[in-house]
Amino acid sequence: LYIVTTLGMPLRIDGAGGMTGDRASVDSELTLLYRRLKTAKPLPAEGPLANPFYEQREVAFSHPRFAIYLVTRLAGYSVADAKALVSRCRTATNRGRFVIDSGTDATGGNAMLERAARLLPGGRVLLDASPAVLYGIDNVIGYASWGSNDPGRKRRYPGFRWLPGGIMTEFVSTNARTFQRPPDKWKFSDWNSPHSWFAGTQQSLSADYVAEGVSGASGHVYEPYLTLTARPDFLLPAWADGRNLAESYYLSMPALSWQNIVLGDPLCSLGKP
Repeated sequence: LYIVTTLGMPLRIDGAGGMTGDRASVDSELTLLYRRLKTAKPLPAEGPLANPFYEQREVAFSHPRFAIYLVTRLAGYSVADAKALVSRCRTATNRGRFVIDSGTDATGGNAMLERAARLLPGGRVLLDASPAVLYGIDNVIGYASWGSNDPGRKRRYPGFRWLPGGIMTEFVSTNARTFQRPPDKWKFSDWNSPHSWFAGTQQSLSADYVAEGVSGASGHVYEPYLTLTARPDFLLPAWADGRNLAESYYLSMPALSWQNIVLGDPLCSLGKP
């Protein structure tokens, strides 16, 4: 059911950008190997393909019902970071807070974030819809935000105290563009300051969350567009309900053969509440 890639595996497939382009993450293309094994029908290289497991909140993943593999990656800034994605899951339990930082963006992303908060257990949610950015929260088991796309976000690290089994997602185009470690003094800047970018942009990095202590993370190797990012209103409720990490992330992603990757042990789970 699963394929796990590791730190050092190729990450990105270059090509034309845009919704009709053929850029993709290696991991997202690997999800289609099952379909390629079982059918002679060719698959287009251009654009995203619909994910058959998307929105399947009440259905267990299985073959041949869902003719894909669920692909996750064990990666971070170091081998120790990659191994920690597995070891943290050994003591994961279904406790802690879900932190939702929706901000003031006018697009549909805030609706997804606020819907996630409504679908999670009420006593375990910290939702902030103000222009302020949440930092330094304890006992975090799940997090969703705009990352560096929030104009108030100035720090690379949110400074959370992550519980074992804590996961994150954010609406950031290229947060999985690299697993090279930036200089310690690197900071977010803006689109008018290319001299201060790292690995091609000024945007936040999923690997920073792994270094800080998450057990699972999503990311994008190129521009995925908001509508094809992992949806927190599917991801976090599934995680809270005890679905494993691979199922939780993949039922939240509308497309395959696209820009998304998932970091973590596919079998990691909090167990039932």
